[in-house]
Amino acid sequence: MCIAYLAIGDSRWPLFVAANRDEYHARPAAAAAPWPERPDVIGGLDLRAGGTWLGWSRAGRFALITNYREPGSHRAGAPSRGALVRDFLLGGESAAAYADTVLARGGDYNGFNLIVGDADGVRYASNRDPLGRARVLAPGRYVLSNHLLDTPWPKAGRLRAALDARPAGALAADPDEVFAVLRDAEPADDAALPATGIPVEFERLLSSPFIVSPDYGTRCTTVLAVAAGSHALFSEQRYDPAGRPCERHDWRIPPAESRA
Repeated sequence: MCIAYLAIGDSRWPLFVAANRDEYHARPAAAAAPWPERPDVIGGLDLRAGGTWLGWSRAGRFALITNYREPGSHRAGAPSRGALVRDFLLGGESAAAYADTVLARGGDYNGFNLIVGDADGVRYASNRDPLGRARVLAPGRYVLSNHLLDTPWPKAGRLRAALDARPAGALAADPDEVFAVLRDAEPADDAALPATGIPVEFERLLSSPFIVSPDYGTRCTTVLAVAAGSHALFSEQRYDPAGRPCERHDWRIPPAESRA
């Protein structure tokens, strides 16, 4: 996944996530669904490495990850970063403890940005963060792309501007509107492009929240909204290589007490 917007701490909707996953179209992936061996967990699945990019469990745990863009530093034999999301969703370690555990072995991985959350709070951990430790995310709004949290890349600024003005409840009530916002495919002006070491043509392609190209692009958009009573909405819209919607899944989960 290459861009995610988070609103956390609202009294009625304590968690809202809207995210685009960008990946090579040839990489196999399963659509969001309850996992066969753990139906209490909902998320997509990377069918090559076995991890995921974003998921939520009915125990109130969520996690998402983005790669940190650093051309020339990729190590082919490094462990899958998607496993960091999967292992948190399937485990019982607190978000705080898990973030610290991950950073203690962060040197094993290619660059990543990981956000994990549970009933006790939300943590951001990156093995490229100069702070060298996990950050506690206070209630508020955040944007994460392929650099550190809240780095003001043009795509991050556009997404923040489009969603910041909307109350969390309004975002949760209309996922179709959020999907439309995340389909912003307008590239940034060349003068505003970040300099990450890739050719300017590729930098331009990656500068919009929604990416369309024959080989690499936005594979899906996900909206996750969790209400204070634990009612949750998990919606995923998938896209073909031309950027056309091709598959939609919506999971509406009632509060825990109604499932007892």
